[in-house]
Amino acid sequence: MALTSTVYNLDISVADVDRGVYETLPLRVALHPSETLEFMLTRVIAYCLQYEEGITFSRGGVSDPDEPPLRIVDPTGRLKVWIEIGSPDAPRLNKASKAADRVAVYTHRNPAVLLRQLAGQRIHHAAEIPIYSFGKLIDEAAPLLDRRTTLDLSLTGGEVYLAIANRSFSAPLTEHRIEA
Repeated sequence: MALTSTVYNLDISVADVDRGVYETLPLRVALHPSETLEFMLTRVIAYCLQYEEGITFSRGGVSDPDEPPLRIVDPTGRLKVWIEIGSPDAPRLNKASKAADRVAVYTHRNPAVLLRQLAGQRIHHAAEIPIYSFGKLIDEAAPLLDRRTTLDLSLTGGEVYLAIANRSFSAPLTEHRIEA
């Protein structure tokens, strides 16, 4: 018998002062059986930090090898932004960079390990792909997620603030770049 996804209903207040984005987002997010809470929370935070008209979660879920976990499309259906989560490999980033105008990666793991794996690999426009990390914020906050959760997420001056379950967390949103 196949395992099914668990649906999380998240009400998120987003205040991205750095970009001037202020939204209340009611999200229904499926936690795939192979996915960790840390991965899902990273997906959700990336969605909020990249939020603009046309952003969606992958139609095929996180296990679809041909789809980005998050994407932003323009009104004509053209793929503007391919957003990866976790530790994508070089061939996947190469494909993403050729398919979209812009690529971004959000990782909840040690970014140094990912950067070492990608260094010197053949990736189209590798130097233009930002890899974002949050320090320990994801590991500390993920265990507090319930199937119905309210979150407050703010970004100001490059610092991420997250309030969940009467607890507050903060960490710098650190941008890394792939070395050629």
